[in-house]
Amino acid sequence: MTTGQPIAACGLFCGTCRRFVKGSCPGCRANEKAAAWCKVRACCLEHGWSSCAECTLMPLAECRKFNSFIGKVFQVVFRSDRRGCIERIREVGAEAFAREMTLAGSYNRPVKKPH
Repeated sequence: MTTGQPIAACGLFCGTCRRFVKGSCPGCRANEKAAAWCKVRACCLEHGWSSCAECTLMPLAECRKFNSFIGKVFQVVFRSDRRGCIERIREVGAEAFAREMTLAGSYNRPVKKPH
């Protein structure tokens, strides 16, 4: 994982998460507890990717790690749009995505710029 931005492997933006900002969560990369249950994080670490946005192995919709049961539960509990975040990172890049999320104060839903 190479980015200096606090973007989780699944595309969520840690930089505006209350727990991350308070220091009570180390974020995706530094969270060793996540190593036991987060297959997305493990896959990104294994391949040297910052997030699933860099994956070239298969379409995101077909990835069983990204679309796992725990991922679906996480999406409901946190009202998150991980797929939308990954798509936005692919569209504008990690740096621009991080700026957008910081300005919006969001960590779990991508910011869509009006055209």
